[in-house]
Amino acid sequence: MTAPSFPSDRPKLRMRPKMDPRRIRHGFPWVYANELVLDRRTKALAPGTLAVLEDDNRAPLGLVAVNTASKIAGRMVDRDPAANIDQAWFEARIARALALRETLFNAPFYRLIHAEADGFPGVIIDRFGDTAVIQPNAAWADARLGDLTAALQNVVGIKTLIKNASGRTRALEGLDDQGAVFVGEMPQDPIPVPMNGAIYMADVAGGQKTGLFFDQRPNHVFAQSVATGARVLDVFSHVGGFGLAALAGGAASTLCVDGSATALGLAQDGADAMGASDRFATRQGDAFDVLAELQAEGAQFDMVICDPPAFAPAKPALDAGLRAYERIARLAAPLVVDGGILGLCSCSHAADLAKFRAASVRGMGRAGRSPVLLHTGFAGPDHPQLPQLAESGYLKALFFRV
Repeated sequence: MTAPSFPSDRPKLRMRPKMDPRRIRHGFPWVYANELVLDRRTKALAPGTLAVLEDDNRAPLGLVAVNTASKIAGRMVDRDPAANIDQAWFEARIARALALRETLFNAPFYRLIHAEADGFPGVIIDRFGDTAVIQPNAAWADARLGDLTAALQNVVGIKTLIKNASGRTRALEGLDDQGAVFVGEMPQDPIPVPMNGAIYMADVAGGQKTGLFFDQRPNHVFAQSVATGARVLDVFSHVGGFGLAALAGGAASTLCVDGSATALGLAQDGADAMGASDRFATRQGDAFDVLAELQAEGAQFDMVICDPPAFAPAKPALDAGLRAYERIARLAAPLVVDGGILGLCSCSHAADLAKFRAASVRGMGRAGRSPVLLHTGFAGPDHPQLPQLAESGYLKALFFRV
């Protein structure tokens, strides 16, 4: 058998003796710093450098993007160590990702590229028609944005491409935090996004992340399915995610709560576009405070849904994050009528499903409510999970009858 050939000038990254490479061979996409021989030469490699990953016998395992300053020192870019990461390479992977989305959805509004699961470590691209927002949170991709941009134009027909540099991992990769417009012009107005019968307003210029969260789409569908005639409270609503979906499902009323007046304004614009403004209201404020205020006011709802930001974005924050999820459940549960529905969500990958569910049940119990779990939801299929990478399954949504 002929050994694979690859450019001889590519640096090598070698695993330490006694480090089992089978995880990598079986599809795990990361190699940690403590698994590698990190000498002066490898430590001097600039973040994003492509190197051939080898086992301790110098057998190649693939092509990785290097960042020796990170705990994750190598991210698999291609299983072929000889791969040429050029425009054609980007086009082939984008075409594969696009084919999946076009099978799943009948309108061009979705996550087009979901990092490792689509073969683009650290890269997120959300599509809003002929506009796309990219978060290149890895140095290897940031250095190749020319090829990536050209590939997106050729394969997808993107006319506007916006860089969002707010990802917290960019600093770890030694990257800037400056947004930019690579192709076209920045949209002056929010982009209307039809989804599940609702209309959302995506602020791709100044909104959170890429402007809209597509990941909750299937969980919106479940909430919508039980929303007919319901009084709905949507807490941490952003631009109206669950609230507008409930209105599209025939909810009698929706109250959206968020700390951002801008986000609530976009939610109101969505309700207006749907012709549902007479059933829609907003309340700005800290979610914990508003939940306590609503309880003091004696407010009651048929369905309450809380979709907070990541309280436990990493393991060091896990304990505090779980306490926050418990507190949310404790404050929200009294607002649900007897026999009503409480939806609780977490986008913290550090808090796995079992821990999040336990914290939620504990909070409802402390509020004196007895829950029955009706539905467990995850991110939609445009956010595919890499089975070997538990971190890619970050979103959990639990719906209880209380």
